Amino acid sequence: MKIIGIGDSVVDIYQDRNEMFPGGNALNVAVLAKQSGAEAAAYIGIIGTDVEGDHILDSLTKNLVDTSYVRRAVGESGKAYVDLNVDGDRIFVKSNKGGVQAKLKLNLAEDDYEYIKSFDLVHTSLYSHLDEELPLLKLHLPISYDFSNHFTNELLEKVCPHIQFAFISGSDFTEVELEEFFLKIHGMGTPFIIITRGSKGVIMSHNNKRYQQGIEEANVIDTLGAGDSFIAGFLTNYFNGVSIKESLKAAAQIAARTCEVNGAFGHGKQLTF
Repeated sequence: MKIIGIGDSVVDIYQDRNEMFPGGNALNVAVLAKQSGAEAAAYIGIIGTDVEGDHILDSLTKNLVDTSYVRRAVGESGKAYVDLNVDGDRIFVKSNKGGVQAKLKLNLAEDDYEYIKSFDLVHTSLYSHLDEELPLLKLHLPISYDFSNHFTNELLEKVCPHIQFAFISGSDFTEVELEEFFLKIHGMGTPFIIITRGSKGVIMSHNNKRYQQGIEEANVIDTLGAGDSFIAGFLTNYFNGVSIKESLKAAAQIAARTCEVNGAFGHGKQLTF
């Protein structure tokens, strides 16, 4: 399968290590899908003209993710500052609100669409500010969308009629709320709904048939990026012809391995300033 991530990218700055790692949902999924067996992967987004942007591009190239349609804009790349909490878990402390991505809109032109059509699937997220493009994108290829845990009814109603895969962080859902949510989103037109629930694993609904997947054991170092690796692992396996059940299991295994390294996919760089 061939996948393209469109939208958000950042560097995650680990303050306790004085080290930065490439990240961002759309970028992570593209890289992690390539690592999980995708035939080809690409990323389109807006990156700043700073050393952080250079590191993002270098990391993509080293992971064989095509960057030929990336835009670079004068200014800062997205930065998220990460620290350790009292339990040793990594938490986001602050950010620069996306850097140049917050100041400029990613406008997809005709040549972009010709390129995008060469892929089997596009992945994006609520952080990518691509919602206005979804009605046109869906005419060319299936869309996967990560809502994280910041979705609203307004956002769901705007996005769900245009996408095939909805990924949602929903560890606080009760069983009754889960069923109501599945029915609502299916009613909006989305056939695949995957809800990650932290230590409770994953529950998925495909056209109202339910699947469950527990978490896999891991020697946890860093949980940031685990959700993105689950998305990448599931999509890659499913589009490569693996069953839903086995794709969920493979995705859980890939997410567990991600927890055993710093950053979503490594490629840390020491800060010198």
